[in-house]
Amino acid sequence: MKFHHIGIPTDQQHEGEQYLEGGKVFYTDPEASEYRIEWLRFEPDSPMPEELRTKPHAAFLVDDIQTAIEGKNVLIEPFEVFEGLTIAFIMVDTAPVELMQMAEAG
Repeated sequence: MKFHHIGIPTDQQHEGEQYLEGGKVFYTDPEASEYRIEWLRFEPDSPMPEELRTKPHAAFLVDDIQTAIEGKNVLIEPFEVFEGLTIAFIMVDTAPVELMQMAEAG
């Protein structure tokens, strides 16, 4: 497991936002941030869990997302954000944690 970014909910629009239609959330690319911050701006009717909409999360790269979530308190089951990136969210105590699996470059 390797640290990737911190995600912070906000109500402010940020330059370079992208939109995840299924989650009704705008997000920024943490790799474009000097401090690896991903800003998350949720629409009022976003179906995302309250824990994700209201609390910061830490994100980690994992080799196998299914193995990484095994036995954990899963907040959001694994799903493909875009081709080559699958994410899931778990709860660790009272904090959401994002797990990310990137496809091997072929």
